[in-house]
Amino acid sequence: MVPATQPAQRPADAKLLVIDAGGRISHWPRPRFAELLRPGDLVVANDAATIPASLPALHRRTGKAIEVRLAQRRSLDLHDVLDFTAVLFGEGDWRMRTEDRPAPPPVAAGDVLSIGALDATVTAALGHPRLVSIHFNATPHQVWAAIASVGRPIQYAYLEEPLHLWDVWTPVAGPPVAFEPPSAGFAIDWKMLGEMRKRGIGFTTLTHAAGISSTGDARLDAMLPLDEPYRIPAGAAERIARARAEGRRIVAIGTTVVRALESAAGAGATRRPGDGLATLRIGSRTPLRVADAMLSGTHTPGTSHYELLRAFADDATLNRADAELEARGYRTHEFGDSVFVEKNAARG
Repeated sequence: MVPATQPAQRPADAKLLVIDAGGRISHWPRPRFAELLRPGDLVVANDAATIPASLPALHRRTGKAIEVRLAQRRSLDLHDVLDFTAVLFGEGDWRMRTEDRPAPPPVAAGDVLSIGALDATVTAALGHPRLVSIHFNATPHQVWAAIASVGRPIQYAYLEEPLHLWDVWTPVAGPPVAFEPPSAGFAIDWKMLGEMRKRGIGFTTLTHAAGISSTGDARLDAMLPLDEPYRIPAGAAERIARARAEGRRIVAIGTTVVRALESAAGAGATRRPGDGLATLRIGSRTPLRVADAMLSGTHTPGTSHYELLRAFADDATLNRADAELEARGYRTHEFGDSVFVEKNAARG
């Protein structure tokens, strides 16, 4: 596969590889996605808006310029923004491959990072030289102001131009809680939602704080995804419970939705609205209790996103799909083409 180099959310030529419940593979134009859905299906999307989570900073003890990428926080509360988990990089920017970015200067608890007009204190190292927890010495309003004034969307070197904030917001974006975009939702627009409604297909949203997808460090990437907070509104919980009780399909738009739904189910909260923390790491051995199908991006084997695909389809089927994606020139990464996969019938 080749990377998508332009931040176009819904290019007219976007492709969609389909893996049905029997393991059969077909190819569709992605704008026709709604035709793959059945009357009665309930489509669930992530309505998280993406914050500009890449922050230039100064490591005060050494005077070195670094980049702070916010990666995790404890809840979705808009006032709970004083404490973050962050990934640190040395000098450079998105034009340099993440794998080639230098390490930051050695960082220890108590070090101060100057970010815009604010100072943040490193409170702990988290098992990797680049992974730390930080505390902003400020008010929530001041933190949001600093993020808005100096932050940029996290992006990677395969893109050819700088991202703007509107590039990383899906059409259904709401609360600003994601660190990278829940990019499967780029495929959905209001015209498609209108087509779904005409066909008797339901639609609802939850909120999940989508985390970072890559750090450029294999050991740190193996720790992904981090625990991520989510919120299932009362209306969404009711619609999901009703669909499941009636034997209708739940179709997730993206891996973050699957993770939120399955984490809620594992906590015994499938039918209850409210907030939770997605700690479940989904893979080939994970029984899917809620999601019956998923629309996702095209993912590289070995990543946490690809591992989640293995809960829907067996490895032989995914290997055939990978070969098809490569042979037909599918584009990968967040602005790339898509995959629609139904849960393998043998998995229940």
